[in-house]
Amino acid sequence: MSSNQQVAEPQKREFVWLLVSIVVLGGLIRLGAAVWWETRIPEGERFFFGDSLSYEVLAQHLSRGEDFIYGDAQVARTPGYPLLLAPVYWFADQPPTLALRLIGIVCGMLAIALSAWIARMLFDPVAAVLAALLVAFYPGAIGMSVFILSEAPFVPLMLLNLGWLIVALRAEDNSRRLQFAALAGLAFGLAILMRPSWLMFPLFAAPIGLLCYANRKQQLTTYAAAAVVAAIVLTPWWVRNYMVIGKFVPTTLQVGASLCDGISPMATGASDMSYVPGFRKELAAEEADLEGLLPGTFESRLDDRMKQASLEWAKQNPGRVVQLAGIKFWRYWTPLGNDREVIGKLDIVTALGYLPIVVTGLLATLLYARRMWIYFLLALPIFYFCFLHMVFVSSIRYRQPPMLALAILSAGLLSGWLRKYWLEAGASSSAEN
Repeated sequence: MSSNQQVAEPQKREFVWLLVSIVVLGGLIRLGAAVWWETRIPEGERFFFGDSLSYEVLAQHLSRGEDFIYGDAQVARTPGYPLLLAPVYWFADQPPTLALRLIGIVCGMLAIALSAWIARMLFDPVAAVLAALLVAFYPGAIGMSVFILSEAPFVPLMLLNLGWLIVALRAEDNSRRLQFAALAGLAFGLAILMRPSWLMFPLFAAPIGLLCYANRKQQLTTYAAAAVVAAIVLTPWWVRNYMVIGKFVPTTLQVGASLCDGISPMATGASDMSYVPGFRKELAAEEADLEGLLPGTFESRLDDRMKQASLEWAKQNPGRVVQLAGIKFWRYWTPLGNDREVIGKLDIVTALGYLPIVVTGLLATLLYARRMWIYFLLALPIFYFCFLHMVFVSSIRYRQPPMLALAILSAGLLSGWLRKYWLEAGASSSAEN
C-alpha cells in the first residue's frame, strides 16, 4: 500500500464520520423541536393542522383494512403518506403524536444525507459537508420533519428523484442511463403519491432541458424510461380511482377545491375552504330534482363544478387574477412567515435561515446553469412550485421542499469560495516563509 493510499483512507473515514455526525445532530435537533412543538398544541387537540387529521383518518382505515375514504370523499388524498403512517396504527387507534413525528424525523435525516450525496456528486466533499449542515439547521427543513404533513416523506423522495436523474443524465453508457432513469421514475412515482403537486414537474423541466442544453437524445431516453416506470408505480392508484369514480383521475379530486381556493371572488392568496359547503349544498339541491344515472360520483361532479366556477370567474376578472398572482408570489418568497399563529415570534429565525440559502442558491444558479443542465435542474423546483402556487394558494410552506435542492447549489458555491480562500491563504503563507 502506497503512502498516498495510507493518507487518503483516514481522510475518507473522517469525511464519512463527519457526515454521519451531522445527520445524527440533525435528527436530535428535530427531536427537540418535535417535543417543543408538542407543548404548543392546544389542550384537548391532537393536531395543529387540519390536513394532519385527514392523514390520521385515512391511516386508521388502511391499518384496519377498510376503504380508503375520508368522510364521503374517496379520492381526497393520494395514499402515500397514510400508507407510511398506517403501521403505527396497528398498535393503537390514536397513537401518541410524537410517534408519528418520529417518522418525519427519520425522513428529515434522510434528506440531510441525500443532500450531502448530491453535493458530493456535483461538487466536492467540502460541499457535501456544507450541504448537510445547511439542511440540518435550516428552520424550514426542521419544520417539515416535525409537522405531521406529507412534506416530510416527499422531500427525500424528491431528492432521490433529482439525484438519480442526475446520475442517469451523466451516464456514459446506455445501460447505466436506463438503470438510473428507472430508479428516478420509481422515486418520481412515489413522490407523487406523497405530494400530487409534483406530477407536473417534468412538463415544466424537460422542455427547458431539451431546448436549452445539449445531448437531447440522451435526455429523451432518460425521460422516457423514467416516465414508463413512474406510470407503472402510479397504475394501481389510477385503476383504483377508475373503479370507484368511473373515470381517469391522475392524483386526487381536490383540484377544483384548490383552484377555487386560489382563484375566486373569495380568494386572498391564503387558504380558506369555507366556500366548499356552499358548493356542496348547491349541487346537491340541483341533483335532487334530476332523474336517471348521473356521470361519475358526487365527489367528481363537485370537483368539476368548482373547477368550472373558478375558470369562468378567471375569464371575467383577468385583472384580479394577475393581482392575486402577485400577492401569492410575495407570500411564497417572503423572508417572514405568512401565519403568525404558526410562526409566532420565530419570523426572524425563519428569515435568518432562509435568506443566506436563497441568495447564495440563486447566485449559484446564475453561475452554474451555463455549465450543465444538471445544475439548473436542481434549481428548477423552487421556480416550479412558485409558478404553481401563483395559481393555487400560496405560503412559505410550499417553498420548503425545493429549498433543500437549492441548498445543494448554495453549498457548491460556498465550497468554491472556501477553496479560493484556502488557496490564497496558503499562497500568502508560502510567500511569507
